[in-house]
Amino acid sequence: MMDFRSDTVTRPTPEMRQAMANAEVGDDVYADDPTVNSLQEFAAQRLGFESALFTSSGTQANLLAIMCHCERGEEYLCGQSAHNYRYEAGGAAVLGSIQPQPIENDADGSIDLNKAKAAIKPDDFHFAVTRMLSLENTIGGKALSLDYQQSARAFCDKHQLSLHLDGARVFNAAVKSGVDVTQITNLYDSVSVCLSKGLGAPVGSVLLGNQLFINKARRLRKMLGGGMRQAGVLAAAGRIALEKMPLRLQEDHDNAQRLAVGLADFPQLEINPALTQTNIVYARCKSGLSKQLKDFLADKGILITAGEPMRFVTHMDVSAKDVDRLLMAIREFYA
Repeated sequence: MMDFRSDTVTRPTPEMRQAMANAEVGDDVYADDPTVNSLQEFAAQRLGFESALFTSSGTQANLLAIMCHCERGEEYLCGQSAHNYRYEAGGAAVLGSIQPQPIENDADGSIDLNKAKAAIKPDDFHFAVTRMLSLENTIGGKALSLDYQQSARAFCDKHQLSLHLDGARVFNAAVKSGVDVTQITNLYDSVSVCLSKGLGAPVGSVLLGNQLFINKARRLRKMLGGGMRQAGVLAAAGRIALEKMPLRLQEDHDNAQRLAVGLADFPQLEINPALTQTNIVYARCKSGLSKQLKDFLADKGILITAGEPMRFVTHMDVSAKDVDRLLMAIREFYA
C-alpha cells in the first residue's frame, strides 16, 4: 500500500522501534521521565529556546500556546487557512474562551500585515483584547520568506503582540529556505513542532518558549488531560525524529517536484509545478472525477486525498519509484 494522503501516515523506523523498546522511563507528570526530559532539553537547544514541552499532538501544542499567550475573553490574529483556526475543532474558543480573528491568507500563505493592523482591536471595553499573531510555516506546502517573518516580528514588537509559529513542518520550511531552522524559530516567542509528520515519529509534538511560558504550558497541559506517565516510550522515537530525520527532507521535496512535473503531463489535470515548494502537491481534476480517481487508485493499493484540489503528500515512506507507480496508475485511469 502506498499512501499519499499525508505525511502523518509515516511509520516509525526500525531504529525508532528499537529505541522505544529500550527507552528508560519514569513518570512524566512528576517530570522524572529521563527520556522525555532528554527530548525536551535537546529540542530547546536545537531550536534556540530556553525550554520545551513534549505534547501528544500539534493540536494540543498550538492550543497550549494560545492559552499561554491569551487569557479568557482575549483574541489572537491568524490566517483564514491556519490549521489552528480551521482544523483544530475550535479548541481555542471552546476550551480557552479565546476568540480567533481570522484574516485572509495571501497566495504565498502570508497575512497582509496592514490587514492585521486593522484587525487589532482598540483599547475599548467593548472589544476583546488582541494579544497574539499566529503564523504557520509551511502553510499549504509553501514556506514563508524570512523577510516576511522578520517584518512580522517587528510588527508584533511595535504593537505589543506575542508571535507564535505553528511550525508543524518548520524543518521543511528551513530546507526550502536553505537556512538553519533557528534562523526561523529565533523570530518567535513560541513555536510548535510536529514530530509525527515528515520527521516520522509515531506520536507527538514539542512546544517551545521561555521557561515561564513552558511552566504555564505544563500546568495547562495537565488541565487539558495531556499529562502522560511513562511517555519516554514515545519520546525515544521523537528524539530520533528531531535529531536525524530533518537531514532527509530534501528527498521528500525532490519526490514532490517529480510528482508535480509528472502530473503536469496530464491534460485532464490542472497544476503548476512551480507552485510546489516542499512536500505537498496540489492538482485540480478538470473533469471533476477526483472521487473516481481516488477509488481507482485505492483498488491498486494507492491512497490519495480526493478533493478540489486533490492533495498529494510525499514523505519518508514514499520513494521515487512509488511516485512513478502513482503516475503510471493515473495514466491507466485516464486511458
